[in-house]
Amino acid sequence: MKMLLRGGLVLSENGPLPDSSILVDGGVISRIARDIPPSAADAVVACEGLILAPGFINTHNHMYGALSHGIDTGAVVTGFSSFLEAFWWPYVENRVDAALAAETARWACVEAQESGVTCFADILEAPGALPGVLEAERAVLEAHGMRAYLSFEACQRVSRENGELGLRENAAFCAGHNRPGALVQGFMSIHTLFTCDQDFCLRARRFAADSGAFFHMHLSESVYEPRWSLDNLGRLPVQVYEDWGLLGPDVLASQAVQVTPEEREILARRKVRLAHMPLSNGEVGGGIAPFPDYLQAGLNCGLGSDGYINNMFEVMRGAFLMHKAHRQDPGVMSARDVYRMATSGGADALGRPDLGRLAPGASADIIAIDTDTPTPVTPSNVYDQIVLFRNPEHVRHVMIDGDFVKKDHVLCKINREEALASLRAATERFWRF
Repeated sequence: MKMLLRGGLVLSENGPLPDSSILVDGGVISRIARDIPPSAADAVVACEGLILAPGFINTHNHMYGALSHGIDTGAVVTGFSSFLEAFWWPYVENRVDAALAAETARWACVEAQESGVTCFADILEAPGALPGVLEAERAVLEAHGMRAYLSFEACQRVSRENGELGLRENAAFCAGHNRPGALVQGFMSIHTLFTCDQDFCLRARRFAADSGAFFHMHLSESVYEPRWSLDNLGRLPVQVYEDWGLLGPDVLASQAVQVTPEEREILARRKVRLAHMPLSNGEVGGGIAPFPDYLQAGLNCGLGSDGYINNMFEVMRGAFLMHKAHRQDPGVMSARDVYRMATSGGADALGRPDLGRLAPGASADIIAIDTDTPTPVTPSNVYDQIVLFRNPEHVRHVMIDGDFVKKDHVLCKINREEALASLRAATERFWRF
């Protein structure tokens, strides 16, 4: 079926196009122009007074993180290592099973689709949920029309045997689902150098190459990993990965906060893709990642929520404001740059040039944003208006693969109240330590 989204301010790859329309044929954008007649489509959706934009891409998510929002364990956290060892691992990660992972996947659809996120890359950290947990998540996401990349964060923290289960989980999922047109696909993820030895990392890298998937790791989220790496391996993390031959343009590194200029040069030379989590980096006291430098170096950079505050508008605002304050320079991280990280930059970080942009041939992952702002929305200020002054309640329509998942501010494929009540009940049980 052909659908015409008529008469909005279209944020195309070539810039804002006022009073323009998008013709969608199946799951693909076939034409963008001002003069597309209604007769060209089987259905017409009036979009006058709306911004038509590509759906946001969340390049780093943890769906199961919803279980921890507001949790009070009594654990004393004094730094990044104690955040993991005293709180996150024993109270959250180690207690998630497949049923809880599926429950959080349903709520992730609600949060994503309400706020205009049409694709996310999710990493599950739940050693007790193996095997088969990625299939449980996939079934939920596909049922609700959500585009996603899924991975299990394989590591040897619990045991070598558990690490093997994680590698096999990812390899099997990628083999079963990484094909053109699949709404949910897989990738290979490891944790960090301090939970994975060299042989494990090399085999994970080979699994990724064999399945044609991208390879992911958390990288220097705080000073803990660089210090551990220097003490135990004699080099900084990026240098270690470089020496082991693991870096390349099919690698997605998340966080990349405490990285030296020498390491940044290696990342740029190897064309590593990066995911920026400005808000969660603040939560764990990790620091402020040098993403203005990464952008200047020409690296593909996306934005992620890290399963913390799953609202891409808030994440964009964090990236827009935080670096200005840190560098005492209002010129860094413009709204256009931040918007690009949340759309085409995120898509490129996932290796999907057909996502995150409005152009003929791109996937029809499109959002429509209200322009009922106190000041006019114009082609010259539209990126500032989106990044600074819009929120999920202003997202009127969300289309994924040519299919509406939110229309006229209402979710189409999921009952929000039921999903909320179900997760709330599961969380109350989860919090009974």
